[in-house]
Amino acid sequence: MSYDLKITGGTIVDGTGATRFSGDLGIKDQKIVAMGNAPAEADKTIDATGRIVTPGFVDIHTHYDAQVLWDPLVSCSPWHGVTTIVMGNCGFSVAPTRPEHRDLIMRTLENVEGMSVEALRSGLGDWGFETFPEYLDALDSNGCAVNMAAMIGHTALRMYVMGEEATEREATEAEIALQRQLVTEALEAGALGFATSRANTHVGYEGRPVPSRLATPEEIIEIAQALGDVGGIMQATQGRGLSHEQFAQVAETTGANVSWTALLASAVGPGSHLKDVEQAHQLADRGIAVYPQVAVQPVQFEMSWKAPFIYEGMRLFQPVAKSDHDGRKTYYADQEWREKFKEKAGNGGKVGDRWSRTEITWFPPDPSLEGRNVQQLADERGEDPIDLMLDMALDADLDMRILQDVLNHDRDEIDELLHDPTTVIGLSDAGAHASQLCDAKYSTEFLSTFVRERQSFEIEEAVHMLTQRPAQIFGIEDRGTLSEGGWADVVIFDMEQVGHDGKRRVHDLPAGADRLISDAKGIDAVVVNGTVIRHDGEDTVSPDSTLPGKLLRQGKG
Repeated sequence: MSYDLKITGGTIVDGTGATRFSGDLGIKDQKIVAMGNAPAEADKTIDATGRIVTPGFVDIHTHYDAQVLWDPLVSCSPWHGVTTIVMGNCGFSVAPTRPEHRDLIMRTLENVEGMSVEALRSGLGDWGFETFPEYLDALDSNGCAVNMAAMIGHTALRMYVMGEEATEREATEAEIALQRQLVTEALEAGALGFATSRANTHVGYEGRPVPSRLATPEEIIEIAQALGDVGGIMQATQGRGLSHEQFAQVAETTGANVSWTALLASAVGPGSHLKDVEQAHQLADRGIAVYPQVAVQPVQFEMSWKAPFIYEGMRLFQPVAKSDHDGRKTYYADQEWREKFKEKAGNGGKVGDRWSRTEITWFPPDPSLEGRNVQQLADERGEDPIDLMLDMALDADLDMRILQDVLNHDRDEIDELLHDPTTVIGLSDAGAHASQLCDAKYSTEFLSTFVRERQSFEIEEAVHMLTQRPAQIFGIEDRGTLSEGGWADVVIFDMEQVGHDGKRRVHDLPAGADRLISDAKGIDAVVVNGTVIRHDGEDTVSPDSTLPGKLLRQGKG
């Protein structure tokens, strides 16, 4: 027997946590047919001498729901070794959506995904689907470079059932029953689970809360019972009325795993994560399958004052979010409004120390200020940092950007969370906040920072955390490990070089919209179901070719 692809001479780390070993991989018909010793000839051979050979990484927290339909290469996750993505997180799926609600969903996504309505409208075209099963079929027929799994999202679901009133009121018993029925149908068609959010940062069009935030805990728990009927996971973004107690109730009554976002370091000061860690341990001690997602890198937003996503969860910003461009400028110029903002976000306020972790990244009126630290500049000028920022924003007609280190900036605390047995690596948010961040680089960040530099993890444990563990928690069968007979999703990387080049802004979205991307370093090759999709930093497949990724439908093998 000859192989389609042979990978020779690498150090194989199989994803299970087992000890690394040197050997070859023989791949044929999308599967690994030889591991360790692969003596036959091959159509293509990759020399992995001096390299680490692992399963493809499994990213459980992406927002490629719309992007995948116009960008089947889902840049830039595969650049960083990701071969399986999970979509629908935080309840932000694009299905089910009635034709008359498409504009409302796109306007909602514009705010929470940092992607313009024009880009979404151009990219999605005529949509071609309405129900969630139809969306899954569209994914299947459209194809993708990597494997896909999708959860049905509560925001789209609620809008489908209730229309625009989904952003205004609680659901009736009949509306809740219909939502549960639709989730059941989605799960039976292969949805991986059900996702929701009550996070106050999730603000949609006109400053309205996204529909899922209007759901009572009872509504969420009732809809989630579909998971007990069919199977699947619940992903939830924590918020008032949706936390450990509700997660435990869903897990206990359905038998489903629950994974919530996000357990972050330095959320409201040093050690602020410890209470959530303690509660996670209490649930684990009771045998309840609730898994907090942790991020491996600081949460940094590059925002403009046109769309101040970081602050739109504040009540103070609700009227700002509803205002047009000139209306926002009026608020920013108002000294009384500024004083209220300073109480919340100024020095001494709840999040005041952020200004010492804020950099001016784009300021057309005076480019010499780009790269300056906001707090340092304010100190030099004898000004309050908020006054400085808002004055600069007004000078630029709001056309400026700042990079703010918002959360998760203490590496020691991140390290502690990564070592906690209840947590799972997540929250890459790949595809979300496209103009504001790019954390699709989470895998290369983890390997470079916590394995190579800090030496916090052995390579075997680190790879397990990026592959088999997230796959198992999310019920993704047959992915996340290397084994004979298994699917050939493989990453080859140089442990001495793996990392990323930070972020850069490009204008490659539909309608010329901009986004942030991140280039990987040290990733030699990425293989999906036996097909090499990346080699030496270049795509080896094209969007209009037959792509190797599969739609991973729950319960369909």
